Amino acid sequence: MYDLKIVNGAIIDGRGFQSYSADIGIANGRIVAIGKLESEAASIIDASGLTVSPGFIDLHTHSDASFLIDPSADSKVRQGCTLELAGNCGMSFCAPVQGAAVEQSEQRWQMYGPDIAINQPENTLHWRSFGDYMDTLDSKGSTLNIASQVGHGTIRAGVIGFDDRAPTVDEITSMATLVSESLDAGALGFSTGLFYAPGSYARTDEIVVLAREAAKKNKLYSTHMRDESNYSISLIGSIEESISIGRLSGARVQISHLKCLGPETWGQAAELLSRIEHARNESIDVAGDQYPYTAGSTNITGAIFPRWTQTGGREGTLKKLSDESLYPSIVEGIAADIERRGGADKIVIANYPSDRSLEGKNLAEIAEKLGNSPSEVAIMIYRESETSVILHSMDEPDVEIIAQGKWVSVASDGSSIKTSGVLSTGKPHPRSYGTFPRFLARYVRERCVVSLEEAIRKMTSLPASRLNLSQRGAILPGFWADIVIFDPAKIMDTATFASPHSYATGIPHVMVNGVQVVNNGTLTNERPGKVIRRFDG
Repeated sequence: MYDLKIVNGAIIDGRGFQSYSADIGIANGRIVAIGKLESEAASIIDASGLTVSPGFIDLHTHSDASFLIDPSADSKVRQGCTLELAGNCGMSFCAPVQGAAVEQSEQRWQMYGPDIAINQPENTLHWRSFGDYMDTLDSKGSTLNIASQVGHGTIRAGVIGFDDRAPTVDEITSMATLVSESLDAGALGFSTGLFYAPGSYARTDEIVVLAREAAKKNKLYSTHMRDESNYSISLIGSIEESISIGRLSGARVQISHLKCLGPETWGQAAELLSRIEHARNESIDVAGDQYPYTAGSTNITGAIFPRWTQTGGREGTLKKLSDESLYPSIVEGIAADIERRGGADKIVIANYPSDRSLEGKNLAEIAEKLGNSPSEVAIMIYRESETSVILHSMDEPDVEIIAQGKWVSVASDGSSIKTSGVLSTGKPHPRSYGTFPRFLARYVRERCVVSLEEAIRKMTSLPASRLNLSQRGAILPGFWADIVIFDPAKIMDTATFASPHSYATGIPHVMVNGVQVVNNGTLTNERPGKVIRRFDG
């Protein structure tokens, strides 16, 4: 007798093959049988007219704190996600936290607003040990499976601070030890944010040394590249640096959120894919991921403040802003970066607890209202507190070309949030609610950029393979029963930039480890998610 049986569905098993009709028997959290199943089941789902696929694996998220704040954070599970990988872009801001990384971590917590009650020693959520952080996640429970990487930026801030310099021998040894310990404690990869301070202060040789720790354990090295536009070494130069790190360290490389950022890079998408394919032909294991939007999102300092202004952390930046001799150069540098992004009207305030009335407005609108320049508005906002922004900086043809890349997974670069409570604040990027349904609706059903079977592969077995997960990402006997049932004719994202807190439609059922977390479109309030620390987790 099965715990659950799914009958009459069209199965797309996640490996790129054509769909077929069969029943699925589930027991003890796993798929135990596929075929015409006659045995009884405690519960039966009739999937007539629907597609049954593996649960979607979101390879690039920033949900490090989401499930600590609210274990039922559900914007992801309601779009079919059953596993999230956090700790991306060099930011594992919960752990391991020490030294100057404490300030960095606290700034991130403040972006959630003042209403979060944190019942931890000294009213903080900082763990020196990555293992302790994962243990805490485990004790909280979650609707879906959670995995994490350890971030270079967090480790570098903790060991070196926000100085723009190379590490000493002792410092590089300390960083390598923290990376290794975190990987042993269950981090499934090591990530860098070479675009962001303090990661941007690291030279390539530093990253090679640290990425070797991931290579030794056959874990992933993922990177927000040094440049996705023309800030420093160029988009193509950054791709080559990423490939070089893989070549020299032996690590498997995941290039995060592939894009051509800003008008000067538009039209280079095919070249990006060509460089990846060429590297793979040289036996360098390089792949990428992408969110299906022409807008991105990050913090305002990372987006438009020159890197030299960020030495010394927030305190250092504020000190420079108060220096009359430096102020004109800062304004000029911010103005140049605004233009790289396509102009002030392309930069929208997403989450700003200091003044919620600015959320949803762009820098050009705010500047006109206040009678200041967009650069001065950005400085005014930053003086109050850090904020996240949405940046409309990509071109649709590039998005479609990257979406066709064989080695490009679908990933949100968002977080698990929800339509109520503390995680419902601001006007965040709609990708946190709509990435996977949007890809299936827009790029499969409407624009026919890829087939349905290929899209599902990009959401399931491909990201599972990047993490070396041996029992997830496909509908096969013995695999964990992470399953999504959706209507391919109706699946749709409803979240918009104007109204981002809106759940996807066309997904009546989602199972995590064999337990229904969405039943007939309604959350069941079950928390069967696991903290994934091993390849067979």
